[in-house]
Amino acid sequence: MKLPSHEEILEDLEFLDDWENRYEYIIDLGKALPALSPEQRLDIYKVKGCQSDVWLISKNNDGKLEFSVDSDAMIVKGLLGLVMSVYNQRTPSEILAFDIDEYFQTLDLEQHISPTRGNGLRAIVAKIRAHAEAAR
Repeated sequence: MKLPSHEEILEDLEFLDDWENRYEYIIDLGKALPALSPEQRLDIYKVKGCQSDVWLISKNNDGKLEFSVDSDAMIVKGLLGLVMSVYNQRTPSEILAFDIDEYFQTLDLEQHISPTRGNGLRAIVAKIRAHAEAAR
């Protein structure tokens, strides 16, 4: 399964009337992400500030950042899918210009995840933005 664009995700979620169905959809997004190998699950790639283990690896491919991500928690991997839909395969400038807070507000996400998951989500975004700043 290919990860949908963030616009497609917003459209899909509009049709889901309750958060139980939305959680299932978000978890399915995580299933679309390839898992990292055990050799890639190194401490240097861990995102600090997440309740679950989250790994984020970036590489610059012809001016666009490619991210490989994984988590040991299915819902977090799904949240990574939401984030990858807007950041993966983008230029550093595109990453830094995207209003992720507006995206999360449109999703009505932060009201429906725990505060610790919200903090972890912000830590993931901060790490991605730091990679974009460094690549710019």
